[in-house]
Amino acid sequence: MAPRTETATIVTTEARSKMDLEPSITEDDGAVQLQDTTEPTEIIWINVFKICTIHVMALYGLYLALFEAKWMTLHFTIFYIVCSGLSVTAGAHRLWSHRSYKAKLPLRIILMLFNCMAGQNDIYDWVRDHRVHHKYSETDADPHNVNRGFFFAHVGWLMCRKHSQVTKKGKAIDCSDVANDPVVMFQTRYHIPMTILFCFIVPTVVPYRYWGESRWNAFFVAAILRWVFQLNSTWLVNSAAHIWGQKPYDKNISPAENLIVSFLAIGEGFHNYHHTFPWDYSTSELGWKFNISTMFIDLMAKIGWAYDLRKPTREMIEQRITRTGDGSHPSQRHAHHHHHENEY
Repeated sequence: MAPRTETATIVTTEARSKMDLEPSITEDDGAVQLQDTTEPTEIIWINVFKICTIHVMALYGLYLALFEAKWMTLHFTIFYIVCSGLSVTAGAHRLWSHRSYKAKLPLRIILMLFNCMAGQNDIYDWVRDHRVHHKYSETDADPHNVNRGFFFAHVGWLMCRKHSQVTKKGKAIDCSDVANDPVVMFQTRYHIPMTILFCFIVPTVVPYRYWGESRWNAFFVAAILRWVFQLNSTWLVNSAAHIWGQKPYDKNISPAENLIVSFLAIGEGFHNYHHTFPWDYSTSELGWKFNISTMFIDLMAKIGWAYDLRKPTREMIEQRITRTGDGSHPSQRHAHHHHHENEY
């Protein structure tokens, strides 16, 4: 079922959209090399140890989830995955990074608290890195440059020192809008204690307190396994969705349409579309299909907490498909099929 579109602001020209909606991402301040092989990669071994450790702990959590944890704990874990996932997709990504819609204070507070459940960087740092990623995608300034391989784009970038271009461009990117949001700044100030509370303590205490789960199972399943699963779902957008899939909107960029990633990352795998129209609040032209995040934003729009939802016109999408797509879009396949039928 497709969402209703009355709440969306239809943008009439692509150039105007990019200029008006994302000036901090589209303005040019100097070229960046695709890959500088002269700058050595400095591995941060403590990060390697931490990341490997939490993955081993998550594997143990998976064993407990399969053979020991209560059903209520598993249901609670899924609920926590969705809530924390929405903080990344509908919050840090679509709201704060791309300003693809506006949110009233109650929704911003909820998304901020959900973001503490996700246990990723604070919103400000997340936005800064993501804006740099879009502006300098697949160059040395891209924090998770996929040209350095799947592993680097997925998690390796967190195991080594940032490339000097990432640091330089990150300092220059405009994040003044986020810095002026008191909700974001509150989270930045109290990020560590709030993350410890909502990412680890709450999901451990709730199953133990309310349905008698052991603290051990609750910690390793609802906290650790859930956290690591959420991290990898987000990382897959940077890795798999930049390597595998079709490119119906722009064949000249690496991001691709990846349904598996869309399912795991609740709507973020329509990546060729997203990098073509980064200011679209739905990150897809397919409505609610594999896109719980769009469904959530539409629901928030119904109650008035989300507004000024931005979306390109149908004509704009079709023109882009025709001009730069790889021919894999259903409309082009059907047109090609009918053309051959007529010839026959």
